[in-house]
Amino acid sequence: MTGRELDPGLVGDLVRLREDLHRQPELGLELPRTQAKVLAALDGLPLEISTGTGLSSVTAVLRGGSADAPDGDRPVVLLRADMDALPLTETSGVPYASETEGRMHACGHDLHTAMLVGAARLLARGRDGLHGDVVFMFQPGEEGHHGARLMIEEGVLDAAGRRPVAAYAVHVASSMLPSGWLLTRKGPLLAGGDVLNVTVRGQGGHDSQPHLLKDPVPAACEMTLALQTFASRGFDPFDPVLLSVGSIHAGTAANVIPDEAELKIGIRTFGPAAKAKVLGGVTQVLEGVAAAHGVTVTVDHAMDYPVTVVDPAEADFAAGTVERVLGPGRLVWSANALSPSEDFSFVLNEVPGALLFLGACPPDRDPAKASFNHSPDAVFGNEVLGDGARLLASLAEERLASAG
Repeated sequence: MTGRELDPGLVGDLVRLREDLHRQPELGLELPRTQAKVLAALDGLPLEISTGTGLSSVTAVLRGGSADAPDGDRPVVLLRADMDALPLTETSGVPYASETEGRMHACGHDLHTAMLVGAARLLARGRDGLHGDVVFMFQPGEEGHHGARLMIEEGVLDAAGRRPVAAYAVHVASSMLPSGWLLTRKGPLLAGGDVLNVTVRGQGGHDSQPHLLKDPVPAACEMTLALQTFASRGFDPFDPVLLSVGSIHAGTAANVIPDEAELKIGIRTFGPAAKAKVLGGVTQVLEGVAAAHGVTVTVDHAMDYPVTVVDPAEADFAAGTVERVLGPGRLVWSANALSPSEDFSFVLNEVPGALLFLGACPPDRDPAKASFNHSPDAVFGNEVLGDGARLLASLAEERLASAG
């Protein structure tokens, strides 16, 4: 099986690629250096490669060599990696730490990218035995920029000429799981995520005359408290809603009442009914408080990620692949959905598939105490790069064989 074969030279290449990506992180949808590194790592492979027009994406198609079926009937499997970093200043202390202040691969996307390059090399090596085609989706803008949705709009799901029969992604975790262990769940795995940017507009002026003005600051403060009460009292605890006002900003001086105040609200839900209720309710709360203070409020829905739902049949298939390729006892079934969000959810809304978490806590650390993803001191071990590449390659290879 192609996915079982991993020579030390390839592992070394993946480690060097991962550390190179880690040193030079890029944010959002425009990742020119990252894109160039991926293209260089794929150079020479028998791939049909295209890049995005509205974002620095890379889509690569590997045509399997099996002649079991005509091209129009051959199945397709999609494998995805995200490539963007986070706006954090790294404090991990690793020798390959970020060289750019305020940017860090704190969510492991550098590992995801390297693992998918490894999977592409493994599958290209055994392409004559593939019973279909593989789409490699290298995606920018996962961290709140809807990169997966934009790649879908640009045609990634039709890159091979036919829609995939399944899609898979592996996401590393710097804590929670021991190194090399995996976790998934049938059905909802990760919460839907929404971000609302709220602007409260009043009438500013000198603080000696507040009675002549419309101060947006107390209105914004009251909105924050009212939203916390709404979230904690308005929803079934067995279908929870997580709501946080993560940012409040207003004004520039102590003796000036500002014209505006701004709130940034993060919301996580686990089903469509709760999501619809909370979004409608938040708007009502904000408008009610604004009316009471004589100010106005506008709401910009800046991020809208669906719940990440794992297809039950694909979860069982992935679990079986983990056992065959990596050995028994390596996969844990999560009893509950987890509260982070992922824009691989856009792909899984269109194609049945699975997302699996892979423990990447360095072996010399306690995963129960290590810093989790998105922490400036989070550390992800290179030890899992080989297993991640093998697993992705095997998921594609075995799923094509079962579909063909």
